[in-house]
Amino acid sequence: MSKSAENSIYFVTGGGTGGHIYPALAVAQELVKSENKPKVYYIGNSKNMEYGLVTNKDLPFLDVKISGMPRKFGIDLFRWFFQLLIATVKSIRYIYKYKPDAVFGTGGYVSAPIIIACNILELLKIKHVPYMLHDCDSYPGLVTRKFAKGAKYVNFAFESAKIKVNKKESFVYGNPIRGEFKTLSKEEARNNLGLKDKMTVCITGGSQGSVSINNAAVEILKKLSEKNVQVIFQTGAKNFDSVIEKLQKIYPEYFEDENIIVRPYFNDMVSVMKASDIAVTRSGSLSISELCAAGVVPVFVPYPHAAANHQQINAENIVSLTGALLIQDKDISPQLLLNSVLSLIENPEKFNAVKQKILSLAEYDALSKICECLKSLS
Repeated sequence: MSKSAENSIYFVTGGGTGGHIYPALAVAQELVKSENKPKVYYIGNSKNMEYGLVTNKDLPFLDVKISGMPRKFGIDLFRWFFQLLIATVKSIRYIYKYKPDAVFGTGGYVSAPIIIACNILELLKIKHVPYMLHDCDSYPGLVTRKFAKGAKYVNFAFESAKIKVNKKESFVYGNPIRGEFKTLSKEEARNNLGLKDKMTVCITGGSQGSVSINNAAVEILKKLSEKNVQVIFQTGAKNFDSVIEKLQKIYPEYFEDENIIVRPYFNDMVSVMKASDIAVTRSGSLSISELCAAGVVPVFVPYPHAAANHQQINAENIVSLTGALLIQDKDISPQLLLNSVLSLIENPEKFNAVKQKILSLAEYDALSKICECLKSLS
């Protein structure tokens, strides 16, 4: 006898970086809000940032110990394969214990064990657990490329990624973004962060931070504040201490400056984005989707070591469509960064033109479309 819709169970997985976590978390939260109230379990590594983000949303968390695959042949690679084997066995146990009707994965190494487990059980004709994949990058990741064949559906954020994967049941719905991007007002977002209603700049190198962006940004915080600009600066956890050390030398009074917020990481990035007018940021696909949804004017600094140079491609595409700004990572300096930001602040006509074009690219329905596909599997 099949389970009723009210008893549906889903596994959602994705971790390591915000680009994998936030789409997975958005889907998990949307499923929980469904009328039929399904049970949703999040599979991730408890040592990664997904653990805090997921448990903060009161979602049950299932731990798998897995790290990124070493790119060089050697003892570390053998250790990793053993780690993957243990994580896959544990994932199989999760399947038997919780009996999911479907699995949703956003790629990356964290999602690999449960996807492999689904394929093993299917191959051995022991158990059928359908899964759906989402890939947020312009060049599809390794998990997507290797396991798209066994997926029921695959969703892509970019057409350029779709054409690189031979999968009939695939779509380009875009990235699933959290519903708060549509409902949270700028006033509410600024209140959440204790900010005033005035020009606000967000500076972030992504969830892990960026040394090059940090080094340029720390030099200009005082100058932006003197122009009555608020700055939200996310340094990344491993870079926070060094940034604060430099900032104390450059601007010892910064901690008394209400215009400046410096933190290693913000759990509530929706409020950060919605509170901002301009963002100095990397150009990952999810970041771009959230910038568009929040109507934030970007100054892109693409990560130069991204697979297939996809961040550069992402940034160039948005720049050509909107007139947003782009700085190469190798070229970033305090003066160039300051000039770029001020060129938007001091030119309202240009700022508003870019903002309107950014907003026109926003896609708010990807989340609902993905969830409908996933629900159809159960």
